[in-house]
Amino acid sequence: MANIKSQIKRNKQNQKRRINNRIFRGKARTMVQKARLAIDGGDMSAAREAALVAISTLDKAAEKGVIHKNNAARRKSRLMKQLAKLQE
Repeated sequence: MANIKSQIKRNKQNQKRRINNRIFRGKARTMVQKARLAIDGGDMSAAREAALVAISTLDKAAEKGVIHKNNAARRKSRLMKQLAKLQE
C-alpha cells in the first residue's frame, strides 16, 4: 500500500477510471453480441437495429478512450460485413 499522498490519490483515480472503463467496454461487448445473435436469427429489421445500437456503443467507447478507435472501426466493419451477408 502506498504511503505517499499523491500515490494514494492516483490509486483512487485509477480505480474509478477502471470501473468506468469496464462499464463502457462491457456494454460495447454486450451490444455487439446481441447484434450478432440478431443477425444469426435472420430477422433483417431486428438485426439492422441491433447493429446500429452496437455501432453507437462502440463509437462512444472509442470516443472516451476505453477502446482504440481502430479497434472500434474493425469491430464495426466486421459487424456490417455480417449484416450485408444477411441481406444477400
